[in-house]
Amino acid sequence: MNVILTAIHPYPSPQAIPLANGYLTASLAADEGLAERFRVTLCDFFAGDPAATCAASILSAEPDAVGFSIYLWNRGACLEIARLLREARPGLTLFAGGPEPTAAPEGVLAEFPFDFLILGEGEHTFVEAMGMLSAGNPVRGIKGIAVVGEGRVLRQPRPPVPFLDTLPSPYLTGRIHIEPGGGALWQLSRGCSFGCDFCFDYQGAEGVRRFGMERIGQELDWFVQHRVAQVFVLDSTFNRDLPLAKAVLRMIRKVAPHIHFHFEVRSEFIDAELARLFSAITCSLQIGLQSAHPTVLKGLRRTLDPADFRARADLLNQSGAIFGFDLMYGLPGDTLAGFEQSLDFALELYPNHLDIFPLAVLPGTPLAAHAPSLGLDYLPSPPYTVLASPAFPAKAMGEAASLATACDIFYSRGKAVAWFIAVCKGVKLTPARVLRSFACWMKSAIGAGVNEEHFSDDAIWQMQRTFLRHLYEEKRQGRLLPAALDLVDYHYHFAAALMSPPPDIPTDRSLERQELLDEPFSLAGSARLATFSYEIYDLLETGEIDLREFTACFEPTGSWAVIYPRGNEVFTESLIEPYFRLLESLDGRTPVGQLAANLGIPTAETREFVEFAAAEGIATSACAP
Repeated sequence: MNVILTAIHPYPSPQAIPLANGYLTASLAADEGLAERFRVTLCDFFAGDPAATCAASILSAEPDAVGFSIYLWNRGACLEIARLLREARPGLTLFAGGPEPTAAPEGVLAEFPFDFLILGEGEHTFVEAMGMLSAGNPVRGIKGIAVVGEGRVLRQPRPPVPFLDTLPSPYLTGRIHIEPGGGALWQLSRGCSFGCDFCFDYQGAEGVRRFGMERIGQELDWFVQHRVAQVFVLDSTFNRDLPLAKAVLRMIRKVAPHIHFHFEVRSEFIDAELARLFSAITCSLQIGLQSAHPTVLKGLRRTLDPADFRARADLLNQSGAIFGFDLMYGLPGDTLAGFEQSLDFALELYPNHLDIFPLAVLPGTPLAAHAPSLGLDYLPSPPYTVLASPAFPAKAMGEAASLATACDIFYSRGKAVAWFIAVCKGVKLTPARVLRSFACWMKSAIGAGVNEEHFSDDAIWQMQRTFLRHLYEEKRQGRLLPAALDLVDYHYHFAAALMSPPPDIPTDRSLERQELLDEPFSLAGSARLATFSYEIYDLLETGEIDLREFTACFEPTGSWAVIYPRGNEVFTESLIEPYFRLLESLDGRTPVGQLAANLGIPTAETREFVEFAAAEGIATSACAP
């Protein structure tokens, strides 16, 4: 039998990996009785791909059965493709699995009559179903299968797989291919030990099952051997088992320090050692704050100790770990003012980014069962987002969405973590009030309906500068503005340099052989030239800056700097103006000695500076061997 397993990803990204389908394929291939009777092909599309094109691609493979992984973002697309397949090939077996069928099989089967659905963890169910199909038998009665029969949906639950190491790895068995430099999804465990009302991860099965360290080590070696650049760890709470989390991080530091990892963590399981281990590898963390109000979260079976949360975030900041928070608006019992207080609480902890989104009432969750009694008005189909609640009316939801967009653009995409709080204090406004003001300014200056995807990094930087001029003049804090803009400019250039690959550095011997003054040089593409109102070293050495104190202590004498990457670090050199102008004038055609003479820089000084600039990767010579 020829089976197609279809995945429709939200958009092209390192996370667009058909991991679930890979597990199904690897499990079927491991069954000695069935492996040779099936050819399974993984077929990947993206949201927005024309359904007719997707269906034609699937049909060209002449399948006997087609399965879909259905999530809230692709439910409509999967059902439309399935309809086209059924019209073209009425006898084709069509089935589906994933969170949507598992949570609400009746709703999925009412929209399209799949031959069967796979509920929950699908490896064993898929193998049994394929065995029945290949023998010409019905799949009805298999545990983990839902079908329509007797005028209703018939289903039998299947308990979760107790020992995860019995499941073949889709990576180690070669069922998933990743191009060098691509990304991977990684499961270290399944299940969740928490029972938050709005989340589907719990699924009524208490506890967490984990893969063994041997399996984890083998897959980590596979990522290294296949030159994977990014790994997204799918565990709901990576650090729930603290000793195990530390062991995995030590393994990563030893085996794969060059790969970037992304983890979902809970704040209450962060200690000083874990924070240091996170900072010792290349990684980012996402922490589910959701709300800063314990009473709001208690109504959703979630707990928060604000003081403890703040202390754990401080550990991450002290270690230098990169982390962000999730925030929700529209939670039962919350208000727009309460959401703004949560926004203030979160931003005052210096996260690298915030992910802000409206509450979704997901099928199969306790929240869905309680939604009517809570007075929640929400979309009945994906993405199931809340439209209004008694304390959070529709207008307030719109204002919260506007604040979320402002935060995405100004703070997260704008890489404002290092200076945002200082700038807020400069105008004596809370973070939420500054973002509200930015949202209003943006609507007036640019128009409504924009989001962060509409702007380049450079455009956002210029928007930040223009808005801050407006805000500081409006609040009559113009004397603080030059220092505020210096902060914005420096961190923009720093981030740009950090993301730029440095050039190859010439050896000391090659520099000695070159007549540097006779050669044309160019400014390296990774080097950034910037001018500042204040001496940049004074700004950087101040630490957590208070704009009023800083401007009272220092004069705006001006400075010139080059900001550039070398190795894994970014360096800042404050320059005298002639050296800055020399770097600025490098054109790749004119000998550097001639440019320096035009600027009045002595020959000996020029040679010494150019040698330094070349050795640091600030300037590159077209004549270099």
